[in-house]
Amino acid sequence: MAFHPEPPLWANRHAAGLELAQACGRLRNPVLPVTLVALPRGGVPVAAAMAAELGCPLATWSVRKVADPAIPEVAIGAVAPGGVAVWRNGGAARSHEIAARRRGWLAEQEAELERRQRLFGDPPPEQLRGRHLVVVDDGIATGMTVEAALRSLRRLGPARLELAVPVLDRRLVDWLSALVDRLTVLAPVDDLTAVGLWYSHFEQLSDAQVLELLARVRG
Repeated sequence: MAFHPEPPLWANRHAAGLELAQACGRLRNPVLPVTLVALPRGGVPVAAAMAAELGCPLATWSVRKVADPAIPEVAIGAVAPGGVAVWRNGGAARSHEIAARRRGWLAEQEAELERRQRLFGDPPPEQLRGRHLVVVDDGIATGMTVEAALRSLRRLGPARLELAVPVLDRRLVDWLSALVDRLTVLAPVDDLTAVGLWYSHFEQLSDAQVLELLARVRG
């Protein structure tokens, strides 16, 4: 029988992370060294809760969506470290890329990506190479930013690459499963329009809040 949950499912990202840690309990005794890789900002509190429960180290891997400033909620692409860029599927993908380059939207997000890498202390590639990486976000509606992150991390040569999220659009399951060695999702849902609907409390995190969470886990 299909699972058809109703929102909200979690009080906040921390609660979702605790439940996700239970679903990933096998990581407590891994065969290979495991690193949880949070996608800032929203993925950090989810992964921080998981790291505390599972005893895994936590890293960040910054990624940025690219959008027309006039309609910032609609992503036309995403960029990740290593020069990785993905664009919305379909015949318009090339035109989206051309517009983003000509109008400076791509350069702006690449600059923000570099700022976040420095600020959050994203690890150098050699620290992740050969490890079992579990990428964590707070939810996936379109999948473009997580695709960019996964393709970027795959280039580093991890021993294993997984994706773990509380909620995602059911239509993305097969596509994302093909990009990773394992996909763990608590709630695949139909027509996911906004990740925040599935949380009672879903604040937009500041850089300072992310840094505080990272310091608490790493300390």
